[in-house]
Formats: sequence, C-alpha cells, structure tokens
Amino acid sequence: MASVITALPIEPSRLGESPLWHPGEAALYWCDIPGRALNRFEPLAGRHRQWKFDGDVGCCAPIVGGGMLLALRDGLWRCDLDGGDRMRLAAAPYDPASERFNDGKADPHGRMWVGTIYEPRDRAAAAMYCYDRGKLQRKAEGITVSNGLAWSPDARAMYWADTKAHTVFAFDFDVDTGGVSNQRVFARFDPRTDSQALDDYRGRPDGAAVDADGCLWLAMYEGARIVRLAPDGALLGEIALPVRCPTMPCFGGADLKTLYVTSARDRRPTAELAAMPWSGCVLSMRVDTPGLPVNFARL
Repeated sequence: MASVITALPIEPSRLGESPLWHPGEAALYWCDIPGRALNRFEPLAGRHRQWKFDGDVGCCAPIVGGGMLLALRDGLWRCDLDGGDRMRLAAAPYDPASERFNDGKADPHGRMWVGTIYEPRDRAAAAMYCYDRGKLQRKAEGITVSNGLAWSPDARAMYWADTKAHTVFAFDFDVDTGGVSNQRVFARFDPRTDSQALDDYRGRPDGAAVDADGCLWLAMYEGARIVRLAPDGALLGEIALPVRCPTMPCFGGADLKTLYVTSARDRRPTAELAAMPWSGCVLSMRVDTPGLPVNFARL
C-alpha cells in the first residue's frame, strides 16, 4: 500500500493534528494542539514556518481568497498569516475549562465543520458543529472525543469518529443544505482490555482522509498503523508505522499520492519515545491511489 516511510526534517510536535495540503502553495500545514502552533512546510524548498497562538490549536482549514480558519479553544478565528491580522468569527459554544475544539474540516460547499473533545472523558458530552454564513450550529452530539471528519467523493456521505468509543459513524449528507441524517455505525474496533499489552492493541480511530476511490484512511491512535476501509466499511489493508500514536492522514503532492501522517509524543512513556524517536513527527510515504483535494472554507 505504501513506499518507504520517512519523516519531515523538522522538530516533532507535541501533538500533531489536522494536516492539509495547500495546492496553490505546494505546502503542508498542520497544527500542534498543546504546542499552540500552526506549522507550514514546503517539501521542495525544505522551508518550515511556524505561527504561535495564545490557546490550543485544534484544527485548521484554508479559506477561499486567502488566510486560514483556525479552531482555537476559545472559538473560531480567521487569520491572515502573512499580515498577522486575526479576527474571531464565533465564540466557543461550550465551557473552555472542560471542552475544546478538536478535529475539523471544510465540507465540499465550504462550510466549516468542527467537533469537540470533552476532556474529563467521563461522559459523552462532546458535539459536532457547523459554521456557515456567520452562524455556528450544533449538528450532532453524544460522543466524547470527536475525530475522523471526512466526506465521500460524491459528498453524499460524511464520516465522524468517536475515538473513545472506538467507533466511526457515517451520515447521509446533503451538500446543498449541510443537512446530516441517518447516523449509523460505519466501523467499530475492539477496545483495549485491562490485561492486554500495548503491543497487542490495534488502536482506536483518530483522524481520517478519503481517497479518489472513496476509501477511508484512518489513523489508529496507539495502534501504530493506518487502515484503509472500503466504502462499505470492510478492511482493505493497513500500513504499519514507526510511531505508536498516529493522529491523522492527508494526501498531498502535485498528484495527491503522497500520504502525510501527523503523530503525537505528548505524555508518552520515555521508553516508547526512545524506541520510536519519530513520535510527534510528520511521516511521509508514497501510495498508489490519490486522495481528494482539500476543501476551502467560504466565509
């Protein structure tokens, strides 16, 4: 499924997330959530740039006309990365002391979808929101750790994962209205048992991306692997990774056949980091099937 795996030649993130390939800039963007940073890397030039923020950076999406939409702990922000201007578009619809924005993406129409994580993790209090034409609306709820947002190539299906529940859901999606309906289980993975060694655990679903064939690629957190699922949820294959905690894949490069995968090193055991020194790095590999291009947010 993939070629030789390498790591981008920069310092690792504490918790890398939300990678996206910007075709106009031929650059990869990603967030470091607890590092409170947005990163940009140009593979051909080998240039790296970083922007720092006052709060956790959950996810990012490019904006039509320029700039970046960022989901910070205190709300959604429009940022002019070159000029430095920042404008809050919507305040956080939750208590920032116990919840924050997590995984998010723009849909094919340009609406910004972003889920939350309920940090105590003792109940399913997280939700999914959609920002459209100046309004932030609650669209779904009943989970603990929102992840895995993605759309099928025809935009008729939307995917959403609850990492804690080891479950990926699918919805019927109306791209014209942004309506979601018919929530159902798309894939479910075995949780780790109390007696199970970490090396025997297969991981839980984190971030996702969809390829041109409509297959869903999932980062399996603590499972040291990426899985590829068919449009009906069947497992088609997997890629073993040299990091314990991959967080999210995206497709990049001019042909969208370079798979980039962010990862985490924050709060991981010392022995694990010594054995897997690329933890927190962005991994890169070539794959046979191209991915879908990133969607730009329309504000």
